[in-house]
Amino acid sequence: MEYIVINGQKRLQGKVSISGAKNAAVAIIPAALVSGGICVLDNVPYIEDVVSLTKALESLGAVCEFRDNNTLMIDATNVNSCILDEKHAKSTRASYYFMGALLARFGKVEIPIPGGCEIGTRPMGYHLKGFEALGAICNQEHGIVTLEAKNGLKGANIYLDSPSVGATINIMIAAVFADGTTIIENCAREPHVVDTANFLNKLGAKITGAGTDAIRIKGQKSLKGSEYTIIPDQIEAGTYMIAAAITGGDVVIDNIIPKHMESLTSKLREIGVEITEALESIRVHVKTPLKGCDIKTAVYPGFPTDLQPQMATLLCTGTTGSIITENIFENRYRYVGELRRLGATLKLDSRSLIINGNFKLTGATVEASDLRAGAALVIAGLAAEGKTMISGVEHIDRGYENLEKKLCDLGADVRREIRND
Repeated sequence: MEYIVINGQKRLQGKVSISGAKNAAVAIIPAALVSGGICVLDNVPYIEDVVSLTKALESLGAVCEFRDNNTLMIDATNVNSCILDEKHAKSTRASYYFMGALLARFGKVEIPIPGGCEIGTRPMGYHLKGFEALGAICNQEHGIVTLEAKNGLKGANIYLDSPSVGATINIMIAAVFADGTTIIENCAREPHVVDTANFLNKLGAKITGAGTDAIRIKGQKSLKGSEYTIIPDQIEAGTYMIAAAITGGDVVIDNIIPKHMESLTSKLREIGVEITEALESIRVHVKTPLKGCDIKTAVYPGFPTDLQPQMATLLCTGTTGSIITENIFENRYRYVGELRRLGATLKLDSRSLIINGNFKLTGATVEASDLRAGAALVIAGLAAEGKTMISGVEHIDRGYENLEKKLCDLGADVRREIRND
């Protein structure tokens, strides 16, 4: 059994550089299938989800090569299969982007329902509705989704009942070769949606409106290869901002886009954290005890659900109570029982988490149930008195690059251990 072991109550100080965005990388890597040449991606985070997707690409016939870890070359010229096997589909939730990419390239695709963290219902209905609007015939049997556009994909007007990030990106990828113009309305506006659109445009696609609630895609006959740099990771940046705050630290979060952090920055200021923004960095500085606040998660530019567990952990140490309302994923509170092991007083009431602040966390052995729950437990361990041991580290490795090293460079006492339990 592998553990992350933390000896807590070490004040974080210094500078940390943020890796490329996980949520952008896991969309852009499958999207490289629509290229007619070689794609070179820079600022790629070397994390398990990225590795899983490159292996999936290779299983289809692509050549993938990491260069100095954070540059990834993808040559999809000789991809000759539109069937993704169960092993690679189940390795990461983001494998669903192969639906749009393979449908665009071959006009058909066969893929098992993807895997991923069990944080709530994430139905594929919006994706399939979009593909069907483009002219694909969908069939689902025994956990396998088959899509085929026998007469080619045709541009269409598609309205999403909810602004799903995955569906927005998947439909956008599929539409790059559709005959005519596709318009996706009520679409997601997250930074990684914009980044994927920018990547496709670098290949020669004609996409406008990304970052608004309506995206327009003018179908093209072919696309070329190109080089592209992935944006910094908004959620990793937020995780380190919260880690600095909970330890009473003074940390510069470097290589970020401060605009992407506005919802978190606003809440941190509200509870008493000093925030100083520069062009590509944010300084987080805590001088006085922090208070509580109320938070409601929402689609971008609202407060991100992927930072909700980390922020809940910070609010456990506030001098006043807080209430968090989770509006995106119904199972996002699976970390609550583990925080209670560390001494937190928390009460669940349907979609709301009531936090009694002003108490001390104490080290214990806990288990990460998913990626962001794992990040929350790491943050709790940094603040806790004594030693915290976290299992389920494979979830954390899906989204955080060099976590222990980055924390240790800031002054934390963090290491990995393998134990025979």
